[in-house]
Amino acid sequence: MTNLAKLDFVALDIIGKNYLTWVLDAKIHLEAGNLGDTIKEDTSTSSQDRVKAMIFIRCHLDKGLKSEISPQLKICGETITEEDMLERTFNTYHASYMLLQQQYRKRGFTEYNQLISVLLVAEQNNELLMKNHQS
Repeated sequence: MTNLAKLDFVALDIIGKNYLTWVLDAKIHLEAGNLGDTIKEDTSTSSQDRVKAMIFIRCHLDKGLKSEISPQLKICGETITEEDMLERTFNTYHASYMLLQQQYRKRGFTEYNQLISVLLVAEQNNELLMKNHQS
């Protein structure tokens, strides 16, 4: 597994443009490491193998995506709801950004992915504005 932990193929892009090739590469590498069953439903793989597979997959994700895989995880046996994730995101805003938090709340997001997509676009726009300002 230590050899598999190296970045053997391109990480999944934050916008998912390389998703299909990434999935194929991930499946091949998991199979090669005898971890292919860990990504199948209704499997009796050991928790140790599932953890190895999760570590491998996390190593092959864009940094921005690593925080987004939490919707797929269960914490202490309890599934995290969309409302929980939205609330957690809103509550992590710095106090100086309270107005932004209120504006995003008023937009009435019902799905975490919608909010994250809007935040990512806003972040990209801010970076572009900063680059333009610096030049």
